[in-house]
Amino acid sequence: MGDFLYLYRGGQRNPSPEQSQQIMQKWLAWMKELTVSGNLKDPGQPLELEGKVVTGKGGTVTDGPFAEAKDLVGGFTLVVADDLAHAAKLAGGCPILEVGGSVEVRPVMKMDM
Repeated sequence: MGDFLYLYRGGQRNPSPEQSQQIMQKWLAWMKELTVSGNLKDPGQPLELEGKVVTGKGGTVTDGPFAEAKDLVGGFTLVVADDLAHAAKLAGGCPILEVGGSVEVRPVMKMDM
């Protein structure tokens, strides 16, 4: 068992209020499934579109992120799964896939401190 981070990218922007409600219900149902199965560690949060990017040794701060909408990270979730393949299979139920988005599944590296 290990921890895996889901990064949500892209998906439909500015849906109608009715579509927003339907999408939210699907997200809540999917999160409930992950909770019941014991795989949800932290539901995470959606992210605002604005942000800052810090680069270089001097910590230069610029507006950002500037990427195509399909590449922007819109939110995250932390799950527990047997392995990367299991985590990817669980991500297959994510509602963002129904609206043109994607889920990046990344193992969280264990560090001894």
